[in-house]
Amino acid sequence: MTAVDSLPPLSRSAGDGRPAAPVRILHLGLGNFFRAHQAWYTEHAGDAEEWGIAAFTGRSAGLAEKLTAQQGLYTLLTRGPDGDRHEVVGALSAAHAGGDHEAWLRHWRDPALAVVTLTVTEAGWTRRPDGGLDTDRADVAADIAALRSGTGPVTTAAGRVLSGLAARLRAGGGLVAVVPCDNLPGNGEALAHVVAELASATGRPELAEAAGHACWVTTMVDRITPATEPADLDEVAEATGRADAAPVVTEPFTEWVLAGTFPAGRPRWEDAGAHFVPDVTPYEQRKLWLLNGAHSLLAYLGPLRGHATVAEAVADPGCRDPLLAWWREASARLTLPPSELAAYQERLLARFANPRLRHALAQIAADGSQKLPVRILPTLRAERAAGRLPTGATTVLAAWLLHLRGHGAPLRDPNVDPALASGPLPEAARAVLTFLAPELGTDAELASAVAELAASLVRSARWFGQEPNRRRTTSPAP
Repeated sequence: MTAVDSLPPLSRSAGDGRPAAPVRILHLGLGNFFRAHQAWYTEHAGDAEEWGIAAFTGRSAGLAEKLTAQQGLYTLLTRGPDGDRHEVVGALSAAHAGGDHEAWLRHWRDPALAVVTLTVTEAGWTRRPDGGLDTDRADVAADIAALRSGTGPVTTAAGRVLSGLAARLRAGGGLVAVVPCDNLPGNGEALAHVVAELASATGRPELAEAAGHACWVTTMVDRITPATEPADLDEVAEATGRADAAPVVTEPFTEWVLAGTFPAGRPRWEDAGAHFVPDVTPYEQRKLWLLNGAHSLLAYLGPLRGHATVAEAVADPGCRDPLLAWWREASARLTLPPSELAAYQERLLARFANPRLRHALAQIAADGSQKLPVRILPTLRAERAAGRLPTGATTVLAAWLLHLRGHGAPLRDPNVDPALASGPLPEAARAVLTFLAPELGTDAELASAVAELAASLVRSARWFGQEPNRRRTTSPAP
């Protein structure tokens, strides 16, 4: 028995946290980021006692069972450069396994429901590169059949939202706000689009009507939240005297920008620092290109130089210099004031360098085929249209090409076959660029630059003792 096993668990009835609030928010994607971000904002809203959250995992039941045993409570460990802060968060009133479809529909039918939020990662959106619903996927096809026949549960994010909207419409419920919180441009409109396409694919007019029975809110979210490690459970137990099977580690910084309508109300998230604006686009591009784009660069380049975490990689001039080059390229396309962008980059460097926040590069590297098109390609296309060969963007692509060839972190991306990047580097570079965007594959100068830089990075990787890692897993990102 460990020291953790001998401690009492978190429990509202024992005086931990606060009383559970009535459920008025439904969430899909019961993971660390949601609990460090949307749940934290709800916890710190001035009217938090009116806004409980019922959250569902993607598919597995394990995390829901742990949180249910703790009456929805968990410890948020905010790890700053100079120390830690431990906070028991009580915003989660119910936790469900993703497969509990009846409970999912029951919450949608509840007249008190006002807000539905989602964090399913870029890969969970089941979109084609053009933004449409990928009906060739087996899970999407299964959802279309289930919705068409009206039998059986659905499993994709779009299917769950559509089934919920249909259940609410049939029950006579009013409009709710649907608030996606993943790193995609125009995520509110993007989710509305795939849900509408799914409804159309079923051929059922009532589902098409249901797809419009919501207000779609667009958001930009930001808070670095690494995966929880076993040592974190021990640290929380020692600091709090409570056994917590599901703590979350995060950084002090957090940001949430939202644009849209909440027809049935919402928590006072602004009390916790959320910003409500007419247009999220400038903030969304700043975050996607500067933070997320930098994370992708470090995730593929850092392991080639022997690094395992963001803090290690950003301290290495061999990673930091390409990072700064990337920021110069991306910032030129942003519309926010240069002084604001410079200050943002300085904050990012400080956040990345936090030595006590172990943000694994392997975690960030997952699902690059979904991330690079929105994080890197807009700047790359603009630079090529101007006749320039951007150093930072080319570095990301060359490092990702090597990632697909087995260098660095194990490949975790079910949407790309590593055979795409096999063979001689010049041919592999053209194939990978074509996969990302057909017009890039015909750009001979770009393909040549990517191949040459990849060859140089291979030599560097071998100097650092990094040989190809042939392991592959297709499990989703944490």
